[in-house]
Amino acid sequence: MISIMIVLVVLVLSVLTINKGYDYKHTIDPPAENVAEEKSGEK
Repeated sequence: MISIMIVLVVLVLSVLTINKGYDYKHTIDPPAENVAEEKSGEK
């Protein structure tokens, strides 16, 4: 009986963690080439 409860708790925590990961808004840095071109254009 205790093992079933442990499995259910782990399952619920896994689903919550996965959903939290999907809700996270990921951002990416601009490519290095564009950054270098912008810096050379400012000079």
